[in-house]
Amino acid sequence: MAAPFEDWYRQMPVVTRTFMTGAVLTTLAVYLDIVHPLELYLNPNLIFHKGEGWRLITNFLFFDYFGINFLFHMYFLVRHSRMLEESSYRGRTADYVFLWLFGAIFLLALNIGMFYINLDSRILFLAPSLAFVVVYVWARRNPNVRMSFLGLFTFNAPYLPWVILGFGMLLGQSPLLDGLGIVVGHVYYYLEDIYPTISNGRRILRTPQFLKTILDAPVAQQAPRPPAPAFDEHQHEQ
Repeated sequence: MAAPFEDWYRQMPVVTRTFMTGAVLTTLAVYLDIVHPLELYLNPNLIFHKGEGWRLITNFLFFDYFGINFLFHMYFLVRHSRMLEESSYRGRTADYVFLWLFGAIFLLALNIGMFYINLDSRILFLAPSLAFVVVYVWARRNPNVRMSFLGLFTFNAPYLPWVILGFGMLLGQSPLLDGLGIVVGHVYYYLEDIYPTISNGRRILRTPQFLKTILDAPVAQQAPRPPAPAFDEHQHEQ
C-alpha cells in the first residue's frame, strides 16, 4: 500500500512535479555540500565567457537553504501551479511548459540586460520570480475566488501576488524579485488572454509545434482549448 506522500506525489501533474523535484533535489544537494550556491547562481560573465551554461537552468531551481523562506515559496508555487495545470492547462502540457519557458526566458533577458547596462540588480537566483509568474497567471484567471491570508483578512485571487509581495516587504525582503515576476506574469497574461479578445482572435504567443509533438497526446485525445475570458477594461486593468 502506497504511503500518503507517495500518492500525493504521483497524483501531481507532470510539469509541477518535475519542477518541484528539481528544486528539492537542488536544495538537498546544497544542504549536503555536493554543490555550492556559487556554482549555481546566474552570472552572465561565467555563462558567456567561461561556458558555464548550466547556470541558465540552475538559477531557477534554488530558492534558498531549507527553511521558512524555502517552504513559503514552494508552498505557493506547488499549490497554484498544480491548480493551474489541472484547470487551464489540462491536456495541454506543451502549452504549460511554454508558459514556464516564456517566463524563464523573459526573466533571463531582463536580468542579463540590467547586468550589461550596469544596473546593480544583485539578482543571483530567479526561482522566486519564476514562481511568481505562475502564481500571477493563476490569480488573474480566477478573479472570483475568495482567499484568506493567515486568517487575517480575505480578498479576491487577483490580489494574491500583491499580498505576498507586501508580506515579503514586511519581513524585510526586497520587492525586486517578486516585482519582476509580476511584470513578466502580466505580459504573458495580456498576450495570452487579453490580446486575442481585442484583436479578433489574433495570437502573438504560439506554442512551438515540437513541444506539442513531444509532450501532448494525439489531437483527437486532447481536451479542447478553453477560450480566453471576455475582455473587461475594469476587470483587467492594473
